[in-house]
Amino acid sequence: MASCDLISRQAFPSAELVRAHPPKLKHPHKKAVFALAAPEGAEHRGTLEFSRWCAAKLPELLPVETRTRIEARETSFEYAQVDEAICRAWHLNFADMNLFGFYGGALFAQDEMQVAEHPALASLREALPKFGHKPLTVEDNQPTPVLVADVERRCKVATERNVEEGRPAGLYGNAFAAAPIEVVKKAVKLIEPPTRSNLIAMEAPSYGRGAYTAVQLEYVLRTAFTGFAAARQESARLNRGSAMEVVVHTGFWGCGAFGGNRIVMTILQILAARLAGLDRIVVHTLDAQGSASFERARELLEGTIDKQDSCETARALSRVEALRLEWGVSDGN
Repeated sequence: MASCDLISRQAFPSAELVRAHPPKLKHPHKKAVFALAAPEGAEHRGTLEFSRWCAAKLPELLPVETRTRIEARETSFEYAQVDEAICRAWHLNFADMNLFGFYGGALFAQDEMQVAEHPALASLREALPKFGHKPLTVEDNQPTPVLVADVERRCKVATERNVEEGRPAGLYGNAFAAAPIEVVKKAVKLIEPPTRSNLIAMEAPSYGRGAYTAVQLEYVLRTAFTGFAAARQESARLNRGSAMEVVVHTGFWGCGAFGGNRIVMTILQILAARLAGLDRIVVHTLDAQGSASFERARELLEGTIDKQDSCETARALSRVEALRLEWGVSDGN
């Protein structure tokens, strides 16, 4: 099975990390969330593991018979806890190339929301350059996904629309900064004791036009394959080689502000999961419309690739390109 090459890795005791590298928060709403989730004097436990990975070469062949199970859930990320002796679950971070680079500002998209709920990530962002690590998920136009294992999740922020709670427009994206600060505080639910999450941060391509090109499709697949394969490798290392299930939770990666096509990004993530040898991939579709996009992606995957006798990766990408699926439009968040 194909493997990924490591760029850098470091373990950070959480208490020391947060104490020595406090977050730099600019927006008052972010200050309010962080003050609730990680107030001064809060006890931060455990050690988080940072690793950054080189872009991996795609395997020449797709598995003829894949063990990867595909699941859809009409929810956002739930971060359900599992027994890590038998299973390690990873959740995607829909990253910018500058890792966690906008956590302190006004925006509250998926990346910033994840940092707010896992506040030690903000301290990690401040610490990395001081330890000689580049906080980049892309370098020299090549993907360099970042993995963070065992980071505390200290709160949940409700972003869905709720008129009774004062969130008629929700709190996602630009709506976060527009809401009254008391509404934001009310949306924060502390997790006691904190749970732990494993994250894969990788940037999707952005702002394309027209049909996806072969180069764009290959880049997406290579990025996702690298992140997923690295997660499989890290799972084995962290569990000292013990047999276990490796699961990746994802969604419509790159289909919000970056304007990606939900069907394309779903197909390519499923192919990446198979190439990486994941046991399971869970696509969080959010709502009925998202579930319809997922089902269409699975139909096209089965009709254009799974029923063909060839299992060459390059030919599979050509078949996806032949679908002539087009880029979407940024949602402004």
